[in-house]
Amino acid sequence: MASEPGVPASPDTEFGTFSDAGPWTIDPNGLTWRRGLAGVRRRLAAALPQLTEPRTVPPVRRLATTVRHAGPALGLWYLRERRRGGTESIAGISRRLRVVAERLGPTYIKLGQIIASGDGVFPPELVAEFKWCRDQVTPEPWPVVEQVLTEELGCPLATVFASVERTPLAAASIAQVHAATLRDGTPVVVKVQRPSVSARVHQDLAVMAWLAPHLVGRIPVAALANPPALVELFAETIVEELDFRLEAENMLDVAMTFAALDQRAFVVPRPHPTLVTRRMLVMERLDGFHFGDVEGMQAAGIDTEAVVRAGMIGFLEGALFYGIFHGDLHGGNLFVLPSGKTALLDFGITGRLTEAKRLALLALVVGASNADIPAQVAALRDLGAFPAKLGVQHVIDVLGLDRPPVDPTALTADELVAEMQHSIKTLLGIGARLPKELMLFVKNLMFLDGAIATLAPDLDLFAEVEAIALLFAAKHGERIMAQLGLEPAEAWAPDMTGIKSGFGVDASTEGLTHRELQARRAQVREKFQDRGPVRGGPRPRRRTP
Repeated sequence: MASEPGVPASPDTEFGTFSDAGPWTIDPNGLTWRRGLAGVRRRLAAALPQLTEPRTVPPVRRLATTVRHAGPALGLWYLRERRRGGTESIAGISRRLRVVAERLGPTYIKLGQIIASGDGVFPPELVAEFKWCRDQVTPEPWPVVEQVLTEELGCPLATVFASVERTPLAAASIAQVHAATLRDGTPVVVKVQRPSVSARVHQDLAVMAWLAPHLVGRIPVAALANPPALVELFAETIVEELDFRLEAENMLDVAMTFAALDQRAFVVPRPHPTLVTRRMLVMERLDGFHFGDVEGMQAAGIDTEAVVRAGMIGFLEGALFYGIFHGDLHGGNLFVLPSGKTALLDFGITGRLTEAKRLALLALVVGASNADIPAQVAALRDLGAFPAKLGVQHVIDVLGLDRPPVDPTALTADELVAEMQHSIKTLLGIGARLPKELMLFVKNLMFLDGAIATLAPDLDLFAEVEAIALLFAAKHGERIMAQLGLEPAEAWAPDMTGIKSGFGVDASTEGLTHRELQARRAQVREKFQDRGPVRGGPRPRRRTP
């Protein structure tokens, strides 16, 4: 919804990245549904340990249902595929776990959807399999939806809506979205929570918390997100999604953060000033190009490289300097408007960093750009990836981080797999885990990586990294130095030699397009696919990037 030529933009665009001409104007201080939400967030956070604490006796009926579906699947994998090892074993259990999730319903499908957008965080076979869960959730029948809306409104639908489409635009695990029109003719979108999902989520979390410790070391897809840690991480992300008032506040906070950063390449739909409750969220309706519709965007004159560039800068700035970012970027949660701006949707999962963790993430990114390994390790420890008692040098020593990186394409298949297995075993041995904020951050970086592959495959990655780092140094350099305690002599500037080394290429390499990077990755994948289980082969003496 762009404004007409000569028509002034809505006044709320001064403090939020909303559409120019909105169907209503947001007054952050006049939203009754926003009152008391800070207390709601605190209570939810305080209840998390109890939700994820393994019980002596879990909900018996729900456990029986879970075991009835999961037991045979895991048993068949153990008998038929486990001993084959390698990617075949992981692919087998991934497929079986996806089928189990679909049979167990919304909670497990939601877990699958989080895994599906975790490229680079979870094993690729698991991610690929769970992507089938994204668009295959059966919607609630219309009478059920109508009843929820009537209960939340406290009056018949016709009192508020001129019409509501009975067939949803999308159906997810927690809720479904319907196109609608208000009585005054305003087109809107209505998000409606499934009626029994809250109780089911709490039951399923209790079952997951009870089962998780028994799965440690028994399935090959756990990696650093070991089952108990994965349950904790999942609980942290899903409990806030059960209250749509929190999602609406996330929308406002992200929109205001982008405006404060002068990041006008993004648009956040306005939540309705009054039609927001725990189970219902009415918002502005926006339309645009699907994120993968490269031909359509380019035919409309949209610079797809600029779309990707704005996405990278906006995401990093929001996270590093305000501690807030959309936590679930994927192709279904955003689209590109005809103006070239990116519209963000579905703010149920939003990364919110404490000030200490924001500074740790800032230190991690600055350390990565400077190839400062001790700073990166310290930052990861402060983010919760390593136990607080571990010394920085100890982590560097046991992981071999002070050794030069090696080009993974130069390793044999046995060397590469043995090195990865050793690294994972060592990380688990020192108590490494994947905290929620870091998982969401890395997951979004992986989405942006895929976006480059789709929208700008010939983008020079080194040139972009250097340009973004220099932009941040010019725009935020003094702030970065002050917040990280750096002296002027240590002014932040990217170490391109270190960055190139991190990609596994020689310092003399002038450029690396994403297309070339994908070709290198394909070489590494082929080595995994063309080999059998590891039989104790040699392990390289240098770390891989």
